[in-house]
Amino acid sequence: MNREEIFHSLERLRKGLLQIILTFVLLGIAIFPFSKTLLRQLYETNLKVDLVAEPNSKVSVVAFAIPEAFFSLLKLTLYASLFLSIPIIFHQVWKSFAPLFRLKELRATFPIFLTSLALFYLGAFFCYFVTLPFGVKFLLGYQSAHIKPMISVGKYISFCSFFIFGFGLTFELPLFLALLSYIKVVNAAFLTRNRRYAILLIAIVAAVVTPTPDPFNMGLMGVPLYLLFEVGVILVKIIERKRAGAEIPLTKS
Repeated sequence: MNREEIFHSLERLRKGLLQIILTFVLLGIAIFPFSKTLLRQLYETNLKVDLVAEPNSKVSVVAFAIPEAFFSLLKLTLYASLFLSIPIIFHQVWKSFAPLFRLKELRATFPIFLTSLALFYLGAFFCYFVTLPFGVKFLLGYQSAHIKPMISVGKYISFCSFFIFGFGLTFELPLFLALLSYIKVVNAAFLTRNRRYAILLIAIVAAVVTPTPDPFNMGLMGVPLYLLFEVGVILVKIIERKRAGAEIPLTKS
């Protein structure tokens, strides 16, 4: 891997940006008419919480400015379009940088591409259906008869999107470790020896990525992330065994 190869990869990525942008725009146009339905679904997943100050009433989202409702739906459309564009984005990024790892064969690249997608959407859906509902309800549990929550629709959309994408990206940990092992940046012995530091780092990431700092919600992020770390260690060991098996005939000859 040299500077020229990196520049070539960046050039390939630049050419793929047109396809990414075109996909993003077309998906946005198709999604915008359904943005109100998406917002309703996002509300029902997390915000169907009773108000303490007004029994039998639910928490609602509000717009604090005249254009906020429109721009909030536009923002939700952009986030949804980006979410659905992830396969194209990952495909273009991997197609651009795979040659740096000497993985030019389709057999080698396609499973990695599918794994990256599966891990991202697994993390995103885990956040949407498990972590976010618990986190939001925990935070809204601090309301009282004198503290009535008034949630900005725009900030609510940004809040949910940040954690959904954050979970999706952090769930790429096993693949990230495997690629680092492939280019000989890390090895299984290093990861095993520094497991305690990995646990500390996972705890910090869980504290940042989860919507609430309480131990329960941090555990909803930290435990899966630690299991993914262990899966990454196993993948690294498999890569090292295959590498050792491939090097043995060369040393004998």
